[in-house]
Amino acid sequence: MVRKEIGDLVRSWRFIVLLALIVLTFIGSMYVSLANLKTAVTGPMEEGRLLLYLKILTTTDGSLPSFHIFMSFLGAILGIGLGFDAVNAEQQNGTLIRLLAQPVYRDNLLLAKFISPVIVITTLFLSLSLLMIGGGLIITGVFVEWVEVLRILAFVLLTVLYVSFWLSLSILLSVRFKQATTSALTAIGVWLFFTIFYKIMVNMVVKAFLPDPAFLSQGDALYYNDIILNLLRISPGQLYADATTVLLLPSVRSLGPLTMEQMAGAIPTPLSFRESVLIAWPQITGLLAATVLCFALSYYWFMRREIRG
Repeated sequence: MVRKEIGDLVRSWRFIVLLALIVLTFIGSMYVSLANLKTAVTGPMEEGRLLLYLKILTTTDGSLPSFHIFMSFLGAILGIGLGFDAVNAEQQNGTLIRLLAQPVYRDNLLLAKFISPVIVITTLFLSLSLLMIGGGLIITGVFVEWVEVLRILAFVLLTVLYVSFWLSLSILLSVRFKQATTSALTAIGVWLFFTIFYKIMVNMVVKAFLPDPAFLSQGDALYYNDIILNLLRISPGQLYADATTVLLLPSVRSLGPLTMEQMAGAIPTPLSFRESVLIAWPQITGLLAATVLCFALSYYWFMRREIRG
């Protein structure tokens, strides 16, 4: 079933359009990064290391966002586009009841609908990462370091997890609604809410119920900022942006404000890969928990759904 789903997926026009969009975005971001690579390389080195390939993924001149910023928007579109009609389209076409009339379990069908796009997405981003490393090696002649490989692989896995969240949410909506257009519009509405309107709502709530930070002490201001950050981190895009920033920028030591007491005595060196993963771990577990929750709800509703109507 997974093999069939992968074959149907890669031959569909929907996937071809989404693939072209991701590849064009990747090429544009890499072109801007390589054009401004000289400025990035002349900056301070991380622990005596150049870390060129991390700079390729994060360097920009402002004309285009870097690739990981692009993926916070395009990853949601990719996940929604691959899963919004996973179940209801089968039922509308009359193939779902014929398929389940065979010796096929319902949970196997739902797992195939989820695992197949995840395999395709993982292959896509691994291929793009290898193309980036190979292109950088040909253009610059600088060999990639193991710490860069680990951070790039962690970035790829995190991106796959982020896309998997939107995929599981779209599959949940495809199980919940009978019409594919309804599930697609609902998923896009959720994405637009968290991307645009959620930050506006948080700012309105903060200004309405919390005092002006200009009149707060240092401790109260830190508590004030923690409340804002925790509210913003309900958004999946914010969790992904925070985690990728820590993984791709070793110089980032914290995702929140630091006091002068915390900075006193701190050695201004970049973090190791393990320390960066520990800082990003709450964001990673948050995305993983949201993905599991959406898939569990879709599993529960699909197992109880009447498919003969």
